[in-house]
Amino acid sequence: MPGVRKYICNPVRVNYRYQFQNSADEAGKLKICREAADPSMICFGGRYYIFASMTLGVWVSDDLVSWENRRLPDGLPLYDYAPDVRVRGDRVYLCASRGYGTCDRWSTRDIINGPWERMPGSFPFWDPNLFFDDDGRVYFFWGSSNCAPIYGVELDPVTLEPLGEKKEIIWGRPSEIGYERMGDDGGEVPDEAWEIYSRYRKLKETEPEPEKAFTEGERKLLREALDARPFIEGAWLDRHGDRYYLQYSAPGTQFNTYSDGVYVSKSPLGPYVLAENNPYSYMPGGFFTGAGHGSTMRDLSGNWWHASTMRISVRHAFERRVGIWPAGFDGDGELFCNQRYGDWPMAVDGSLQDPWRDPEWMLLSARKKAAASSSSEGCGPEKGISENVREWWRPSEDTADPGAEWLSVDLGKVFRVHAVQVNFADGEMDIPSPKDPGPGIFDRYIDDAGRRTGWRLEASSDGETWAVMDDRTGTGTDLSHDLFVSEEGIDARYIRLCGMEVPFGQLPCVSGLRVFGLGDGPAPGIPGYSAARTGDMDMEVRIEEQEGALGYNILFGQSPEKLYHSYMVMEAGRHRVGALIKGREYWVRVDAFNEAGITEGTVKKLIYHRTTIKGDIKR
Repeated sequence: MPGVRKYICNPVRVNYRYQFQNSADEAGKLKICREAADPSMICFGGRYYIFASMTLGVWVSDDLVSWENRRLPDGLPLYDYAPDVRVRGDRVYLCASRGYGTCDRWSTRDIINGPWERMPGSFPFWDPNLFFDDDGRVYFFWGSSNCAPIYGVELDPVTLEPLGEKKEIIWGRPSEIGYERMGDDGGEVPDEAWEIYSRYRKLKETEPEPEKAFTEGERKLLREALDARPFIEGAWLDRHGDRYYLQYSAPGTQFNTYSDGVYVSKSPLGPYVLAENNPYSYMPGGFFTGAGHGSTMRDLSGNWWHASTMRISVRHAFERRVGIWPAGFDGDGELFCNQRYGDWPMAVDGSLQDPWRDPEWMLLSARKKAAASSSSEGCGPEKGISENVREWWRPSEDTADPGAEWLSVDLGKVFRVHAVQVNFADGEMDIPSPKDPGPGIFDRYIDDAGRRTGWRLEASSDGETWAVMDDRTGTGTDLSHDLFVSEEGIDARYIRLCGMEVPFGQLPCVSGLRVFGLGDGPAPGIPGYSAARTGDMDMEVRIEEQEGALGYNILFGQSPEKLYHSYMVMEAGRHRVGALIKGREYWVRVDAFNEAGITEGTVKKLIYHRTTIKGDIKR
């Protein structure tokens, strides 16, 4: 039976820790950013845990909605990347990436209180993943490289030491798999370079000097492709029935297309074949992009969830957050993840829920008017509601009282407001590190001091009389991404964010004052669009301007009934999608949405029409 309804709005609502890196940015300043990535999410002892890179601890939850950041002992690999955590019986096993030296493992029966028992390792690795099979056998996978595969090996079930030699499991295939190509929307190198790269790979199997088979111009393109080979990383293995699902991430954490693909096999060590549904975790559009290097877990009610890395990558390439989405296996055994409205509020009630449920509340703040008490050059109030986490509103540097600054959005008319997500960004920061980052491969200090982020939300129907919706000033919490929810709703036209306080005495920067609710008007009409395959791995979708629409969702998949992939865009026009797989057929649908609801478009088969994409491509 359903329980109390609670709401998720990605990214995960937790205090993301600052880190100070002992290397300078282009302006010669210390690199400072918040980071959490590469989540391993497990269910253990009736509770949920997320271990993520650079958090100094573990996030703990009883309901997948409210998370508490708990500090772990210093002896654990807290400064190592990509922590891997798996459950066997009444014990949890932890390891993480060091790469430059032997990586140990730890195990415990009590994650929070310990003790943690060290198990000495025997070799170095990046992006580890331990897998305990149903028959008692144990396997290990690892790899994070643009010139090496993901490896796998069987382990001794008691000592967890390798049994036999490692085996190559997955190599990158950017000449065939569109979502593996580097660059935003896979556009870092031209398609002809990948065609040459594919020929080069085949020649390399038999020719000692395959480069000689190419002209000077072709060799130049080949070098471009070789320099842009994707990082194949982040292995995570699940078993469902008699099939093994080896998940991996590509092409790089700093791109909007950072995604998780999946290979399938009848045996843990393969051979593996690329699953029909790929990439299964993919979120290149919307407010917060990126959904790669993650983990998949079944909750206590039988729901599947996928946790992955979301990118900001402005202050630093590794400026990242964590999101979780509904996932599952369809009737044909295909692993899927629903990210159609992946950074909108989503209800969780502790029951078995439909993973493809639409959002209950719609986005009200998109393309509306914003105002502010003051603004810095290039950081006007419109940046705070632009549905782009990589830009933000910032008050004037000359402000005498940062706490008196405010940002507001005019929804255009009175709506029933049910939720407001408040997202703070880190603007220009030039402050000393609280402690010396010190030498080492990571050269960083992760700050675990008790910082504070506060704010107050106010609502008005006329812009003159204001009522407090919520006051989180002086709370002692540090949530750079926070959520206010009112199930009964509040009638308002204007929403104002004020009373802001952020860590280290910074000027408050707001990347998203996002308002959700329901309008009483009609949903958009059926959107008109055309879609054409413009290459082996690319398609172009042209969306006609639909009166009353605030945005569109481009859905596609390998059958009309399985449009599992989505790309949210906020404007009509031409859009390039570069996530296709060579040789596979696709179907497409474009949905339109506004404050009142979602209108599904017509499903069309994607027709091949090769052309060079130029001009005003929207992203």
